Amino acid sequence: MNWLRFHIARLRRDETALQKLSTPVAPLLAGKSVALVGNARSLSQSTYGAQIDDADLVIRINSAPIPDPHSHGNRTDWIAMSTPPARDLIAGRAPSRLLWMTRKRKRLPYWLAHDSRFFLNPAEAVARLREDMGSAPTTGAMMIDLLLRSEAASIDLYGFDFFSSLSLSGRRTAEQVPHDFNAEQQWVERQMSLDPRLILHRV
Repeated sequence: MNWLRFHIARLRRDETALQKLSTPVAPLLAGKSVALVGNARSLSQSTYGAQIDDADLVIRINSAPIPDPHSHGNRTDWIAMSTPPARDLIAGRAPSRLLWMTRKRKRLPYWLAHDSRFFLNPAEAVARLREDMGSAPTTGAMMIDLLLRSEAASIDLYGFDFFSSLSLSGRRTAEQVPHDFNAEQQWVERQMSLDPRLILHRV
């Protein structure tokens, strides 16, 4: 898709056209152990690094900070994002998949959508999650939802404390971001009660 057609599709939120650029990820998740690493500052106080790296797939979020491999591990197999990534981050981490999770298509860069590693989370999936949760989901919640809809063998969450220790990827407080973290925590806990594959590792 050339630059002009892409920007028209993005402006019009032409999901059918944009989805043609997406590479499926569901087959890559089947039977795999997945470590989903959130950006809670509290994870820096842990010793989960080796445990994270032991998973079949390590998925990080947005700016994917790794302040210390002892707590965060070293690997970055996939990056799930809702904001345009820094291209030097992508070059340095060399993830095998780049997942655009938000339904906000106007933020989606042309270069990212035309990367062979690109996956586009369906807008309808985000809408269903938002209705189920009762609030705008974070990138982490959207990724959890995607994993739960897959045939992953296990889904281990690290660095998720629902903003109680703030985020390594920014300085904003809970009041400054458009998410209801209490609602998200309740949703995650509900999913854990329904699906034994999902485990939250607390600090």
